[in-house]
Amino acid sequence: MVEVDYVVCGDYLLTMVEGDEVITNGAVAVKGTRILSTGPYEEIIERFIPEKVIGGSGKVVLPGLINTHTHAAMVYFRGIADDLPLKEWLEKYIWPAESKWLSTGFCADAVTLACVEMLKSGVTTYNDMYFFQDGAAGVTKEIGMRAVLGVGVLDFPSVSAKNTEEYLANAEVFLDKWKGDGLITPCVAPHAPYTCGPETFKKARTLAEKYDVPLHTHLAETRYEVDTIRERFGKTPVGYLDEIGFLDSRLVAAHCVWVDDKDIGILSRRGVGVSHCVESNLKLASGISPVARMLREGVKVTFGTDGAASNNDLDIFTEMSIAARLHKAIAGDPTVLDARQTLAMATRVGAEVLGLGSSVGTLAPGKAADIVVADLKKPHLTPFYDIYSLIVYSMRASDVDTVIVDGKILVQNRKTLTADEGAVMEKAWWWKNRIAPG
Repeated sequence: MVEVDYVVCGDYLLTMVEGDEVITNGAVAVKGTRILSTGPYEEIIERFIPEKVIGGSGKVVLPGLINTHTHAAMVYFRGIADDLPLKEWLEKYIWPAESKWLSTGFCADAVTLACVEMLKSGVTTYNDMYFFQDGAAGVTKEIGMRAVLGVGVLDFPSVSAKNTEEYLANAEVFLDKWKGDGLITPCVAPHAPYTCGPETFKKARTLAEKYDVPLHTHLAETRYEVDTIRERFGKTPVGYLDEIGFLDSRLVAAHCVWVDDKDIGILSRRGVGVSHCVESNLKLASGISPVARMLREGVKVTFGTDGAASNNDLDIFTEMSIAARLHKAIAGDPTVLDARQTLAMATRVGAEVLGLGSSVGTLAPGKAADIVVADLKKPHLTPFYDIYSLIVYSMRASDVDTVIVDGKILVQNRKTLTADEGAVMEKAWWWKNRIAPG
């Protein structure tokens, strides 16, 4: 008998290890930050003595969800400008608001709210692109969440830097400080092909290679972007970035809406991970990414929420539900994005494209204990016949009961344990009343 900190158990255990079946009445043994074993509850409890048992009857246990593209601090701009196309939304509303309000303090406060929202919806890891990321890293680590934090790089001045070289210098300072941290993975994030020139992309890649960290960019998000890049470089955005040697397996490319078959082939050959942000793309009328075609060609597609200013939430459950339904209709094929594949995209595949597949994304011995327990005793979840179907098509963020990251309980009985939710929301309203009084 081995003493452990927790045995996490439920009527159903989904390890999301490829090839594994659902374990009914399953359990996970956790000691410290790691998973020691998974299996039927009766077998686990015979081998391990837990200090605490978490979950139980009427629960499902699964890996933490992975949000592969967001701008967490933009949660403070939720609803500030809606029902607009991307170019107008950015240039007339978002960039001016950022120029006026962004600071280390603003971003730290906003990211605290974003982390609480994500954790309570079962997201244990998020991949971010923004500015003042040192503040974001500090509060994310304090709350106990896992994140890949990309320092935004542009070719024009903003409140965070006056030129490209300063953006890159800021990124290197951040990489040097956070490289090797247990929860925070630093990243380099050139914004997009229409805001960064070829030399900026090349320098960003060189910096990422120097520190062996991920890259993160927006790619082929709008028809405007495709037209602009064709006019400047005579190629699609994907073709252009491939030509300059930017594309490889360390890159997470957000959106990839306007990609043709040739582009998809390039993404597949280069091992680029794609973050599908279906709700944001629909709301901004940017278009619909050809996810089914990308999957057929072996592209690793995952789910991102984008920022709460364009979504307007940070909920991966709704991303899964909408995407799985939408792409069936587009393909005219109800077998596209089946429930098991969809959940894998939100867990195992998400971890893989972020370079974290060896530590998170599945529940297996030796992996970090990033675990979600959801409540099944709800009218909208009753009855059911397939647990994958239930999670993808019926489950809501509010069904999440307990969230563990790196072996630490962060949410229990739907209450965040590492942040004062009332104080976090009060601070959000304080900022709102500064941004738009009344």
